[in-house]
Amino acid sequence: MKLTDEVYLVGGGNFGFGLSGELDCHIYAIDGGDEIALVDCGMGDGAAIDEIVANLKEDGLDPGRVRKLLLTHYHADHAGGASLMVEKLHLGVYASPVAAQALRVADEKATGLDIGKAAGFYQQSYHLRPCPIEAELVEGQMVSVGRLRLSVFDTPGHCNGHVSFVMQGSSRRYFFGGDLVFFGGRIILQNIPDCNIQAYAQSVFKLEDQNLDVFLPGHAAISLRYGQRHIDAAAAAFRNLMVPPNLL
Repeated sequence: MKLTDEVYLVGGGNFGFGLSGELDCHIYAIDGGDEIALVDCGMGDGAAIDEIVANLKEDGLDPGRVRKLLLTHYHADHAGGASLMVEKLHLGVYASPVAAQALRVADEKATGLDIGKAAGFYQQSYHLRPCPIEAELVEGQMVSVGRLRLSVFDTPGHCNGHVSFVMQGSSRRYFFGGDLVFFGGRIILQNIPDCNIQAYAQSVFKLEDQNLDVFLPGHAAISLRYGQRHIDAAAAAFRNLMVPPNLL
């Protein structure tokens, strides 16, 4: 699904546009010309990886140009399919040091998958697979995708090791936020050990004054214009000593 000349939505589940596995997050493809990067990859459950590849082709994107997988965080609905994506497309995986450590060894406790299973969100039969990590992402780092550059922001709060990306395109400024902030300034607070409200607020404050145009969260509605307003709404709630409304 083409969103702009530079970004496509090529996957996502029932809490979105139904393009791949039912629990998949939104999966974005960034076309930088001589290479493509994916932002997040979903769970990799069932036929989801094949569906994502088919969506790339349907949008006129050559899967052979996909060279990087940029992960916002280690939750299974965003990163569970990473090892399968490596096998399918022979790409390099980029993640924060915290996420990299957990994904390399498929640590289901560190990633919260064990809690998700206990709550019935994930099937007991679903398991992470160890995934090689090509590069660890740190605050302020620039990641190249062909002619495009993405800035890395450390944005913990929803979970440890969460990162977000800001990209200056040819005429628009993009935000790839994973599960940090959602349409209307909503957030996802969960009863899990590494969800931290104070860290969440500081992460949102980092994204103020970024003049964002295109707002691309990990789930639900997206915004192709005036994207900064969603960050600012969450920041305003935090600055008033309140908590932004929860997405769910």
